Amino acid sequence: MSLPASVPFRFARAAVFAVVCVGLGWAAHVFGGGSVAPGVLAGALGGVFAAAYALAGRERGSLVVLPVLGGAQAVLHLVFSLAHEASPVVALAHAHAGLVPGLGMLVAHGWATLLTGLWLTRGEALFWALLRRLAVRLLLVRLPAFWTSFLPACTARPTVLRPAVLRYAVTRRGPPMVVDFF
Repeated sequence: MSLPASVPFRFARAAVFAVVCVGLGWAAHVFGGGSVAPGVLAGALGGVFAAAYALAGRERGSLVVLPVLGGAQAVLHLVFSLAHEASPVVALAHAHAGLVPGLGMLVAHGWATLLTGLWLTRGEALFWALLRRLAVRLLLVRLPAFWTSFLPACTARPTVLRPAVLRYAVTRRGPPMVVDFF
């Protein structure tokens, strides 16, 4: 069951996706020896946010999240490789190596995409389950108040409770009674 997302939730979900995707891509690029200009990083964040916002209208499963994340990783790798800040010779060599990645880089991107995609998918499922539970709780709290507003006010006085004789009550409690035989 997929519910439509309102604008604040859609914005928050797209922002989380973009920050996770671009942040991990940037961190991996820096740990691999590259560098990224702040303008390129901001542009990448804006581009991934726009793509994520377009897809954040409803709950998405791993069949959508994983390919989108893989495509975003490929595009980010290419953008970060082409925008590498270094001497022209080193930048050209890094850009050339970035356009045709080695086996190690493909494996690293594959693992990063798979693990991040599963992490985001589980977070997405948890988020929507939490929203569904919250909606049910609010409905259960508000429903009795809603129905009681339509019921006529009761003007009859409550009946007075009369004491009832208990059939199975044991009346032999307390100290024994003194019996006088003489």
